[in-house]
Amino acid sequence: MDGDQPSLEPAAAGPSIPGPSVIAPLRAVVRLRRRVCLLRKRRLLPPGTGPASGAGASRPGCSSGAPHADLDQPQFFTFDGPAELQSRTPRKRRRRSRVVLYPETSRKCRPHAERRSRAQRCLLLLVAIVGFQVLNAIENLDDNAQRYDLDGLEKALQRAVFGQPGAVGRIVALLRDYLATHVHSRPLLLALHGPSGVGKSHVGRLLARHFRAVLEDGALVLQYHARHHCPEPRAAQDCREELAGLVNDVVARAEVEEKTPLVVLDEAELLPLALLDELHSFLQPQRAHHFRNAIYVLLSSAGGSEITRFVLQNASRALPQRSNGAHGAHGDRDGAAAVQAEEELRAGLRALLVREHPLWQAAAIVPFLLLDKRDVVNCFRDEMAGEGFFPEPARAELLAAQLSYYRVAGREFAVTGCKQVVARVNLL
Repeated sequence: MDGDQPSLEPAAAGPSIPGPSVIAPLRAVVRLRRRVCLLRKRRLLPPGTGPASGAGASRPGCSSGAPHADLDQPQFFTFDGPAELQSRTPRKRRRRSRVVLYPETSRKCRPHAERRSRAQRCLLLLVAIVGFQVLNAIENLDDNAQRYDLDGLEKALQRAVFGQPGAVGRIVALLRDYLATHVHSRPLLLALHGPSGVGKSHVGRLLARHFRAVLEDGALVLQYHARHHCPEPRAAQDCREELAGLVNDVVARAEVEEKTPLVVLDEAELLPLALLDELHSFLQPQRAHHFRNAIYVLLSSAGGSEITRFVLQNASRALPQRSNGAHGAHGDRDGAAAVQAEEELRAGLRALLVREHPLWQAAAIVPFLLLDKRDVVNCFRDEMAGEGFFPEPARAELLAAQLSYYRVAGREFAVTGCKQVVARVNLL
């Protein structure tokens, strides 16, 4: 080729050096890469090691040279590495205590400082024990009352005593209240008052028979007749000493057996004042404990005239001697009138009897009212059946018509009650 024309082949020269426009960006990229690798190495290395100690160990891929295998550090990034745990420890120091929030649906557990004290637990235990004792006492009350079979006593009195439903109900109610427990602060004194022949002595005999049966010991029932045990010629002081000895033996024996004795004193209107004083001393709180656990029944005709006058004056009113089976408003008015009349009668009797002796101030007075003709007829029929006669109603009415009666407001009240029934039936 001619030397004047330029050659198309590149001249064989030394290695080509890139221009400034290409070298500057490459150097910047290399510096950035090294800095990033250094930052990563500082973050992943454990404390005590740094670029000075680990200058020769570079992160794989962060240097231009061949990668070196690091046996102490993992070859890939993990969250549970030792370097990660050590790097997060300083953050725990900067944490502040947070308030514990309990979820509403879960059980809230109180802190130890807010737990209940042992005193509250002891108080709850004490309340439980007291409640158990109260329930046990209530059960004992029922057991003590069931021992005396008061339901059977009530049925026996209603079947055998005629014309006295109010008196029978009051006697049974007083016995229920007293026999509900065995421990008492004072004895029970029943005073049965009424005219002759209305059933006072009969009730006394029924009570004595029933208590002998339920107590299973006849020695715990004492029947004292003033006309028989303390006749007129006998000195009152001797009778007093005898009565005190008899009552002391009965109540002492009952205390040993843990039972309530019964003392029945018939014809109490004939008792001397010395015996009434002795009975009054039995009711005093300073006496021994076994004297407080006893039932005394006084049968007396004292106040009989007062009861007779009251019944005759109120013959048109609904006296508490029988229930007429009325219902509704009329029956309620009759019941209220009967209760009011009975309260008036007891108040009058108490005021009359206290004048004779203060013994009746502490007594529960039970008045026995007059018997009308229908009650006398029932007495005749019962006595006839007991003597073996057929209780024909016509014959019983004929026998009842032979007695004397108070006739007031269309009603007939027997003067002597059922006292002559036995003698009339014996003549048949």
